[in-house]
Amino acid sequence: QFYRGYLIGWLFWLGIALGSLGLLMVHHQAGGAWTAVARRFMEHLPSTIVLFAVLFVPVWLARGSLFIWVSPPAGLDPVMEHAIHHKHPYLNTAFFTWRAVGYFAVWILVAYLLRSWSLKQDQNGDPGLTLKQRRLGAGALPLLALTMTFASFDWMMSLDPRFFSTIFGVYWFAGGFMSAFAVIIIAAAMTRNDPNGFGHHLSAEHLHSLGKFLLAFTAFWAYIAFSQFMLIWIANVPEEVPWYVLRINGGWKWVGAFLAVFHFLVPFFLLLSRDRKRDPVRLARVAVWLLVVQWVDVYWLVMPHLDAAGPKFTLWDLAAWVGVGGAAAAFLILRMRGSASVPVRDPYLDDSLRYLPQ
Repeated sequence: QFYRGYLIGWLFWLGIALGSLGLLMVHHQAGGAWTAVARRFMEHLPSTIVLFAVLFVPVWLARGSLFIWVSPPAGLDPVMEHAIHHKHPYLNTAFFTWRAVGYFAVWILVAYLLRSWSLKQDQNGDPGLTLKQRRLGAGALPLLALTMTFASFDWMMSLDPRFFSTIFGVYWFAGGFMSAFAVIIIAAAMTRNDPNGFGHHLSAEHLHSLGKFLLAFTAFWAYIAFSQFMLIWIANVPEEVPWYVLRINGGWKWVGAFLAVFHFLVPFFLLLSRDRKRDPVRLARVAVWLLVVQWVDVYWLVMPHLDAAGPKFTLWDLAAWVGVGGAAAAFLILRMRGSASVPVRDPYLDDSLRYLPQ
């Protein structure tokens, strides 16, 4: 229970950092100007990936308790035994470890370069640094997609070696991307009255657009979740269906119903309100709620393999969520010190401050 709770908390907060890195890269790839005022915070968030690399060590040390393929017990179901044997060239400790090293190397390097070039531009105002950021952001996007996909296979999907879904990485990415928008909105609301905070420079138009993105990725998460369920259920492949059977029977079916209603339907209709999207406090409340239900979603992905009867929340689960999140927040604040809250010499900053959607 403790190891699973830690894995859930670690995956949840790491998903936000990776979602923010993806958002930053998309900003550069699209040549966006309106998000420039919030870009510095988007650069700081992925810098916490260094911390998550360190916090991966407990996951690696507990791999025997988390992943059944590490030390398969005797008397396994023949289908499970066959899956573990068949996937051994991929699911083995050495390859698992080196893949994790590769994932973190890519994420840390890209996050470091984008942030360091931006901070350097604050000092010298070199517009060529903007071009370098845009080239790296666009060029490394496919690499981010691949590494996130395989990381989701390794750290979540392999909890049941029988199961496979090519859309699983997109599912994790969708939740992380949505959560990244939620964190940016919450941070903007918290700093709106601080002249040194980036939220102070955001207009109602910025908030409105951020709220629309939050709405869009709430719907995108639901679309991906339903698509995966529908395709697997219709195909009725014996290796895939049990993963959902476990989650729609017993006590877990109520968690699935909770996610359908409170991760999609309720926030979807709340975010349709134009006034709510332009109000930092009301929008931040929805964002906080979406973070809570996103944690429930990660819990629903990981925990059923421990107890098929249903969820049994413990203080360990809460402690892991708060502990990993608190460590990440402290590290984020440390990384933010000594730098401007907005990219002060970005060539598109003035356009962003005057942002009016077309």
